[in-house]
Amino acid sequence: MTRLVAGWLLPQEERAPLLALIPPRYARVVAHHVTLKPGARKEAPLPRETSGRVVGLADDGKGVQALVVEIGGTTRRPDGSTWHITWSLGPGRKPVESNDVIRQHRWTPLEAPRDIRLEPAIFDSTQ
Repeated sequence: MTRLVAGWLLPQEERAPLLALIPPRYARVVAHHVTLKPGARKEAPLPRETSGRVVGLADDGKGVQALVVEIGGTTRRPDGSTWHITWSLGPGRKPVESNDVIRQHRWTPLEAPRDIRLEPAIFDSTQ
């Protein structure tokens, strides 16, 4: 089933260096996007921002690892959750669980935050 999302794709030229900088802890590497609005329509307006800053790491130690991202000067999404990129997942875990892991386990700031380019897009989150 197709589930469209409004947000930002992580460009390949950003993905590879980030994977080298922050190695995935779990077998399934996601490292794909930052969500602005799940359940978007194809014709939804694209977000204006084209960059972000990776500022932290969240990991529950049980199969969910996510990078915390600052966009527009904040890590807080309009819905009250935290901007993030699901980084890697263990068996049976799902990307949507990143929100709970960040909320329940908090996140650790990176010693050296990293600026990244982001591509505004409407995309299928099931890919």
